[in-house]
Order: sequence, then C-alpha cells, then structure tokens
Amino acid sequence: MSRGASVTASSRLQMDFETKVFPHIGGYGRYNRIVVVFSWFPNFAVMLNLFSDVFYTLIPESYHCKPDPQLLPSTFLLSNFSRQGYLNLTIPWVNGSGLSHCELFKYPPNTSDFSENVPRMRVSCTKGWEYSHAAGLHSNFVTEWNLVCSDYWKIPVQHICFMTGWILGYVFLGTLCDWIGRRRGFLLSISLSSLSGVAVCLSSSPVVFLLLRLSQGAMLAGVFVSSYIARLELCDPPHRLMVAMVSGFFAIFAELLLPGMAVLCRDWPVLQAVSTLPLLLLLSYWCCASVFPESPRWLLATLHIPQVKKSLQEFSTRNGVCLQDEIYPGESLLTDIDSVYGEDSKPRYYSVLELRRTRVIWKNCLILSFTLFIGTGIQYCFTRNLHRYSTNFYFSYFLRVITGALACIFICLSVNHFGRRGMLLLSAIITGLSSLLLLALTQYLKGGLVLVLSVVGLLFSQALALLSVFFACEVMPTVVRGGCLGLVLASGCVGMAASSLMELQNNGGYFLHQVIFASFAVLSVLCIMLLPESKRKPLPDSLKEGESQRRPPLFLSRPDRDNLPLLRTRTPLQEYNPDNYSRLVSATRKMLTKDTVPYRIAVPTQAPLLSDSEAQEQENETRKECVS
Repeated sequence: MSRGASVTASSRLQMDFETKVFPHIGGYGRYNRIVVVFSWFPNFAVMLNLFSDVFYTLIPESYHCKPDPQLLPSTFLLSNFSRQGYLNLTIPWVNGSGLSHCELFKYPPNTSDFSENVPRMRVSCTKGWEYSHAAGLHSNFVTEWNLVCSDYWKIPVQHICFMTGWILGYVFLGTLCDWIGRRRGFLLSISLSSLSGVAVCLSSSPVVFLLLRLSQGAMLAGVFVSSYIARLELCDPPHRLMVAMVSGFFAIFAELLLPGMAVLCRDWPVLQAVSTLPLLLLLSYWCCASVFPESPRWLLATLHIPQVKKSLQEFSTRNGVCLQDEIYPGESLLTDIDSVYGEDSKPRYYSVLELRRTRVIWKNCLILSFTLFIGTGIQYCFTRNLHRYSTNFYFSYFLRVITGALACIFICLSVNHFGRRGMLLLSAIITGLSSLLLLALTQYLKGGLVLVLSVVGLLFSQALALLSVFFACEVMPTVVRGGCLGLVLASGCVGMAASSLMELQNNGGYFLHQVIFASFAVLSVLCIMLLPESKRKPLPDSLKEGESQRRPPLFLSRPDRDNLPLLRTRTPLQEYNPDNYSRLVSATRKMLTKDTVPYRIAVPTQAPLLSDSEAQEQENETRKECVS
C-alpha cells in the first residue's frame, strides 16, 4: 500500500474512533475511569505551586524603616521615650497611611530639641525594615530580601518571569507532547518540575529565585497540558465536560488549602517544600505505567501501529472486554488496523507549524486564544475594585476562590444543555457589560453595586477562561492538540502577566488597561460566533477532520446537524471500495490459517485410494448419469 493511500485510509478510520475503536475496548469503562481519577492529582499539584506565588510576593500590610541611632543627636536618651514615642521621633508620619515606609528623620548633631520645630532632614532607610506578618507567612520573598521602596519593581518582575516560564512551557512542551506522546511528556515535565521545586527552596538571592521560578513554571506548564489532554482523550463525548470540570474543582481545593498551609509553614522555604511534595509523589507514575498510560487515540493518529495494538488490548482486558482477532466483523478490530494501515507503516509526527496550511484550525486557535487572554487579563480589573470595598487580603482571595467554584458549577449545569459556543458567548457578553458599567458608572454607583458588578464580572470572566481551555481541547485535532492547546494557554498567561505590568508602573495605566480589555470583551462576541460547536461530537484526530468543522447557525432548528441544505438530496449509493476488498482478503487469509477455526478444511493425511485418472473417469461417468 502506498503512503498516500495509507494516509487516506487512516483518516477514514480515525474519523470514526468513537464508533469503530472505542466501543470495542470497553468505552468509558472501569479502567478509563481509574486513569482519569489519577489524572486529576497532577492538576492539584500544579495549582498548589501556581497559587503559592501569591503568598511569596505579598507585601505586608504595614512596614517601616528600622530606627537608626546614628541619625539622632548625641544628647538623645532612649530611656526617656516610649516605644511609640521613639518611632514617632525617628520616622515621619504620613497622613492616611501611618508611619512612612521608606524614610527616616536625620537630626542635627548637637541639637537637644526634639520637637517638630527643629529642622530635620528626610533620608532613605539605612538599617533595613520592620515588617508585620504577611498573610499566613512570617517571611516571604519580599521580607527575605527587602523588596520594598526602591526595590519594589522586583516583585512584579518576579511574577512576569514566572508567567514567562509558563508561556515557554506551554508552547514548547505542548508541542513535545505531540512528538513523544502524552505519557512521556508528562513524565519528563513532572521530573524536571520536582527538581526545580526543590532547588527553589535553596535560593540564596532574588536573581536565583527568579531564574528557578521561571524554569519551574515552564515544567509545571508541561505537567498541566499533558495531563489535561490525556484526560479528555480517554473520555467519550457525554463525559468530557464533567471530567474537565472535576479537575477544576481540584484546583479550587488547592487554593482553599493554601492559606492554612501558609499559617502552618510560617516561612516561604517550608511552604515551597510542602508544595513540591505532591510533585515528588507523582514521580511514582514512572513505575506504575497503568495509572497514566499512553493515549491510544494519539498512538493511532500518529500511526504507532504496534504500540496502539498493545494499548488497545490492555484497555480491553482491564475494562473486562475480550478483544480477539476473530472472524466476525465486530471482533476484528486488530485485523482492520492491520489491513488499513499495514504492518510496515511508519509513525508520522506533526507540529504547530502545520497550522500554516490550515484555515479553520488556525482560526479556531486564534479566537480561543483571544477569549482566554481576555478572561485572564480582565480579572485584574474586577479584583482591584474589590480592594476598594475591603483591603483585607483574605476577603479578595476567598471571594475569587468562591467565584471560581461557582464558575465551574455554572459550566457543569449549562454547557451540556446549551452548547459550548452559546455559553462562551454569554460569558463574554456578561464580562464585557460588567466591565463597561464599572468603567463608566463607578463614581456614580454605591459601594454595594460596585461590589455586585465586580463579583459578577469576576465569576463570568473565570467561566470564560475555563470554557476557552476546554473548548480548545475539543476542537483541536489530536495530531497537533498539544501544540495548539499550548498556544491557547500561553495567551492566557500573557493576560495574567498584564496585571503585573500595571503594578510595575504603580497602576499608572490602570484606566487604559480596563478600557482595552473591556473593548476586547465586546469584540470577542463577534469572534465567538465564528467557532464550531463540539457538543456531543467526537474529537477530531487528523488535520482534515479539524478543517471539516463547520460553523453552525446561531439558532439551530435541528440540533443534530450543523447546516441545512436548501434542497433535499438523495444519499449517494456506496461505491466499490478496494480497501474493503483488501481488508476482506486479509481477514480471510488469517481465518484460513487459524488452527482454532471449527470448520477449517482439513488436509487428508493419507493418500487417496484412487489415482488421478481413475478419479477423473469416475467423475465423468457420474455426470453422464445425471444428464440422462
């Protein structure tokens, strides 16, 4: 069989993976459910390390310079002043914020007057700072290296570097999952992320901390994208949404545990070590290949024929289905694979560069990247409004966690009923309207209405982000799913890094930030209408299947079809297919060579009693008698 014919035939078999392959290995059976459960734990470990960055870079609510006795006159006696009087004497008082964060008083050398009338100079801190306890932690990245005042810019730079690592990891390790497989990509990422996590605990300077966090973010991105893809490729269409959303609840559970872990750990190296511990436990997946096997869908799509046959047999056995190469058409799956692909077919690998030759896949990838960028970037606008209502760190933190849980519940209840595209469109509309109302009417609204609009906008922006990731994984073909999903997730990290850019400029461009993202949210409404609908549809495997996804009308009169023809046409008659004939010949050949076939024609072990000439004469006489 030629290479072109092999690729054409493989695309036909891949198109019906759910109908031709999936049912014969037990469908979404017991073993698939077990593997899906084990794929949720990496999501918990990844999010534990991602959201711990909030506690590492949190600036304490109150801090001030340490008093320097050398800046005081020689006549000063500490015993004459109380603790608060001593601080008021040495540190300037700033109306509305208490003691100055970055300045000290310097007195003339020989003065004995300590009143406010004496001429005093203001100088920068000389002995370091005194901090109140950060949220949960007694020491973190800020207090360890005094990243305040003139060194404050290093905090948003650290977050930007961390997000840069995630962006690089999503792009390169996502593509690597399409080359070496989901399991190998996962094991490589989990090993390197564990080593990076341990190394972060031993950081000795801010520069080392930044570089190690960048590398750890890249490896964590590979863990997330490989486990997310493998999880969905093991599910049938009815279970894909719930499986993806349960992984979201694992992320929420990690966020809920972090404040308590921070209180117990007290210091940031201890919290980093505890956060790395789940990653170390996941290294056990190296030894237990059955808890995270290679995706049979990816093996078949990339033509790893010996591996896919072994994988299908393992899945069928563990699911309680006996997959044998027998003579009946329903039980000849392995024979069909041999006849269609051939035994000498070579694996074929793809990369995101293949998108240059596509039109629909590239468009879907671009639109979903845009919506995820909006969903993650606009959340900063809503959380900043929450600070106006309450400056308590735990208020905004737990409110964001609660809205994330509500977003998962909203998606579970609505998306399977109304469709992916419709709910993505609704989330974008409500997110954009909430941002525009806050942008135009904040100064006229009361605090309660501002809080309500911020909470609603935060809820639907998180729903927009979650659904964009899930939607992208469903519409991207298997052969490039890792690279395409990596591009989409990388755009989401760009949106998360945009908030740090605002903090780097002391929120000088906050108004422009909110205007741009509110405008993008309105623009995304038009883009989302160009997406296909993936509800109750099989995952595309080849580039051809990804290109065949069509945009349905906004209001479907028939939910089982994407478009309706103007005229009713007859179904064309099935033409002769030489591939089916070759498959029949191959199955017949194997059937005749089997020893277990009950009606196989036995070869006589003894020589016949009559010779060939006598047998021919007897046959001729029998024919004459029948004619007469």
